[in-house]
Amino acid sequence: MTHELKAKLRELAQKYETASFLEADPSQFIRWYKRPEDIEPACFIAAMLSFGSRTQFIPKIRWIFELADKSGGMEKWLKSRDFEINFNENSPNFAKKGEKLPKFYRFYSFFDMNLLFSEMAEILEKAPAFGEFFRQKYENLPDSQKSPGILSDLISQAFPKSKIVPKGKTSANKRIHMFLRWMCRQNSPVDIGLWPWYPAEKLLIPLDVHVMQEGVKLGLLPENAHADRKTALALTKQMEEAFPADPSRADFALFGLGVDA
Repeated sequence: MTHELKAKLRELAQKYETASFLEADPSQFIRWYKRPEDIEPACFIAAMLSFGSRTQFIPKIRWIFELADKSGGMEKWLKSRDFEINFNENSPNFAKKGEKLPKFYRFYSFFDMNLLFSEMAEILEKAPAFGEFFRQKYENLPDSQKSPGILSDLISQAFPKSKIVPKGKTSANKRIHMFLRWMCRQNSPVDIGLWPWYPAEKLLIPLDVHVMQEGVKLGLLPENAHADRKTALALTKQMEEAFPADPSRADFALFGLGVDA
């Protein structure tokens, strides 16, 4: 990577990693709650639904948060299973004639959401907090297994029934890595950094088609690259040159490249 490109990426990251970034981004939900016990599961739900059109998924996320607020917050809503009131395949509020599984968002049904929330509730029954569950899983691994991407695998494995949580060790798992960026990066006006136990240098860039396209334009990725873990690892490795010990900060720079183009 040239000195000029490093400087450009750092400049773009500085420009776009600001509080104003939150306004139209799903990261706006990071600070909906004040308690870490609410923030962690709330952010996970927001990240899992952050795909497609923002004008469509942001209202869906907001509606879930407003339902949770009626139960005293996200943690209580999940642990009490109050989500069963609204997210049930037999709910008369959402059932449509001839449709057993009404859609909540895109190809995911209300019942799919129920499975996600149920597995989150089970996690909260096993540990004092959502993040603590995964901290224990991670810290119980031998050091030889604590490679970049392993935490996303641990998260995937905790949701065997949910279709919404990305699966597969070859997948880019973009939404999980976005969630991890929110949780692990410290001293950011965007990311909240509640998980200091996971080092930022092991975060992978949340890779989607748009980020990959910017990587190709910069000559950092081949034109035939696929949006998979191999590419996410390769791009993250490249970005370590511009952002030592914090390669996922490049997510803001690549976003900025798309905006400034």
